[in-house]
Amino acid sequence: MLDQRQIERRAAEAVNSANVRQPLYAARKKIFPKRASGRFRQFKWLVMVITLAIYYLTPWLRWDRGPFAPDQAVLLDLANRRFYLFFIEIWPQEFYYVAGLLMLAGIGLFMVTSTVGRAWCGYTCPQTVWVDLFLFVERAIEGDRNARIRLEAGPWSARKLLLRAIKHAVWLVIAVATGGAWIFYFADAPKLFGEVATGTAAPVAYVTIAILTGTTYVFGGLMREQVCTYMCPWPRIQAAMLDENSLTVTYNDWRGEPRWRHAKKALASGQPVGDCVDCNSCMAVCPMGIDIRNGQQMECITCALCIDACDGVMDKLGRARGLISYATLADYNANLALATAGGTGAINPALIRNSSTTFVDGVAHFHLRKIFRLRTFIYLGAWLAIGLVLITWLLTRERLELNVLHDRNPQFVTLSDGSIRNGYIVKLLNMIPQPRTVVLTLEGLAGAEMSIVGVDLPAGRSFAVPVEPDRLTMLKVFVRQPADQINKPMQSFKFRLGDEASSESAEYTASFNAPEIAR
Repeated sequence: MLDQRQIERRAAEAVNSANVRQPLYAARKKIFPKRASGRFRQFKWLVMVITLAIYYLTPWLRWDRGPFAPDQAVLLDLANRRFYLFFIEIWPQEFYYVAGLLMLAGIGLFMVTSTVGRAWCGYTCPQTVWVDLFLFVERAIEGDRNARIRLEAGPWSARKLLLRAIKHAVWLVIAVATGGAWIFYFADAPKLFGEVATGTAAPVAYVTIAILTGTTYVFGGLMREQVCTYMCPWPRIQAAMLDENSLTVTYNDWRGEPRWRHAKKALASGQPVGDCVDCNSCMAVCPMGIDIRNGQQMECITCALCIDACDGVMDKLGRARGLISYATLADYNANLALATAGGTGAINPALIRNSSTTFVDGVAHFHLRKIFRLRTFIYLGAWLAIGLVLITWLLTRERLELNVLHDRNPQFVTLSDGSIRNGYIVKLLNMIPQPRTVVLTLEGLAGAEMSIVGVDLPAGRSFAVPVEPDRLTMLKVFVRQPADQINKPMQSFKFRLGDEASSESAEYTASFNAPEIAR
């Protein structure tokens, strides 16, 4: 038996032991992004203006559909179960169009992410757009980064209280406008605006405004980057969309390292010097508060503001732009191998450049053709195929539908002359916002005639029926067949519905029931 002193001791410690345990919640470190300037920042301004204009102004656009339909261009009319999108009207049974649009959005998002990374997050995500808007207000009131940091660190004073009150008041106005704009998509915007202003709108309108006001204010003004980091699932999903040929915002350490704040002294002493001067401008402008020089990170939304900041520094230093750039992993690895002599040594700037503005021929740079690759074309092909199917269905769909319900009890009635009568509920659906007259015809069922309750006309095989615009018309129809024409207890026949003006038609195969003794 071994002595306990002979047992080997392992250098191990539980990760949740008291002396190493981390708190489950860490207090947020407030971020003060510096205003950036450059081509990507200008593009973000443009996207923000366009997306906000679409959101706030769309409910006020008008579209003339005639006197029998609403004239709001985009309207989600839940009360009447209609979706209006300019010239398109979607009924509940056509919800597959909405499913198709969601599929287009999903595949489009996959295509964009696999090609240019999280461009959706960096430019068009509602969280990004509204945070940009709230930051714009904050800078306009409290100043740029250094001024806001000083204001935050300073004691409470009348000036600080006034600036904070103005900022939060403007944020609340934006949040209320955001919640208010949303409800206008579900009812006539001018009318609903008047009702909300006068306090006569439905309670659900005020509840919706209150909820969206709160979420916009909290998410856009208070939580900001925490929504992207902790609440949004997309940062955790996007890795599956990327490959070595996907463009992502990348710090090119193969030309930036070793970084020096005093490059002239380092050069004078014969040490290799990279392009990065460790100015931290890329961190100062990042709305997520990360350092892109640490490599790809879940928090990065690829807004490319760090590219603008770094390019500005490179311009001042007289060096080539692109120290931080959109690059693929394949190009990055190739350039890193070149800068390290195939991975045999540390990064040596002399191996990849001819001068401060030019590089050796072997250095890989971004080219537009790198976007167009097999994976991109597969996504694009699927996206176009679904879009083409939706457009084809939309252009060829019938705006006239027919549905028939056979009476369950009784299934048939024997009349005094021996003939058999069946009853039906016939539903005529006019799916255009215009009244029209359609013809209901009985096809098959030898010798049979039909009559319509409420129509003071003799029985026959065809009737002209007026239908209301954009409405369902229900008819009670009786079909009678002489006894000598009945040869089996169940016969099939058709109701046909037609509109001569539009050449639209619909048909429904129904059954005619008779007793066994009538054969």
